Amino acid sequence: MNNVNMGFILTILAGLSTMLGTIFIFIKKRSDNIIIGSLSFASGVMLAVSITDLIPESYSLLINLFPKFPAIIYMLIFVVSGILFSMLIDKYIPTTNYNNSNLYRVGIFSMLAIIIHNIPEGIATFMATNSDMMLGISLAMAIALHNIPEGISISIPIYYATNSKLKALFYTFISGISEPFGALLTYLFLNNFINDRIMGFLFGVIAGIMIHIALYELLPTAKSYNNKKIVYLFFIIGIIFMTINHFIF
Repeated sequence: MNNVNMGFILTILAGLSTMLGTIFIFIKKRSDNIIIGSLSFASGVMLAVSITDLIPESYSLLINLFPKFPAIIYMLIFVVSGILFSMLIDKYIPTTNYNNSNLYRVGIFSMLAIIIHNIPEGIATFMATNSDMMLGISLAMAIALHNIPEGISISIPIYYATNSKLKALFYTFISGISEPFGALLTYLFLNNFINDRIMGFLFGVIAGIMIHIALYELLPTAKSYNNKKIVYLFFIIGIIFMTINHFIF
């Protein structure tokens, strides 16, 4: 099997691992604790992904192009830009008539942000696999593991807001399929244009978006259910889970 075919296979598998996060919507007994634990865990994972993966990766790419201090400044500008962009998206997401409109907004917001996040991941995985198949496999495994909590952050709010498993599955699938879409874009159009400057910019912006979602959407929504012990327990578990994943891969 050549590296191009393997690149597409790996991005498809990594992207669709997001669907594993939907498993909790099939638990028959509905419980606020499922919402609290799921959102808190996903928040911890997203924050850890930003701090241990996306921000260092953005810096490591930019340091190849600029001296140390300007690289840090550019990275911070990109992260802040991501936070502001995320706040702008949040402002213009329309309200709904669902019983829990806030949960629905969190699910939709998470889906949009994860799509923005997954496309560059698909690009990176595809390019890495073309260069070194084993590197691509390791990267895809790491991405697959953190895509599962991302699936949770979409499916749980959508399901509990709409009471529709189909909608929860559909929105989660859309976010997951964006990963191989990034690979397809690279194969067809972007292969000769993607460089360290662009990827450094993208990873910084995505880190800002993920930080905003984790701290200003997922975590506050979980805390609104007034069970702070579960909130902080699963938030810390999410951080530990992603930190261990980072060191393994």
